[in-house]
Amino acid sequence: MAKDYIERRHGSFYLIGSRVPLARIVYEFQNGAAPETIRLDYPALTLEQVYGAITFYLSKKEEVEKDMAERRREEEEFIRTHPIPPGLKQKLLDRREQMLQRRD
Repeated sequence: MAKDYIERRHGSFYLIGSRVPLARIVYEFQNGAAPETIRLDYPALTLEQVYGAITFYLSKKEEVEKDMAERRREEEEFIRTHPIPPGLKQKLLDRREQMLQRRD
């Protein structure tokens, strides 16, 4: 049964026994990814879990999409209230480049 793969935790849906939010699986599924492809992106999950997550989504589409919209609102609010410090992105990119050069 699909609900055996999903639990509500921290106010949202997650795959049981993992830290993977259902929203991530649904997002990839909505964008045309096959369950086998989704599974490759989440090696801690089994193909059965991915199919179970998709089945849960399809059987409770309205509830899951409402949850996903709420998660998006929370993420947007966090980004709005916690802007990236000026210059940080460039600093990180420079550091990454330095590390890559050391490998060569």
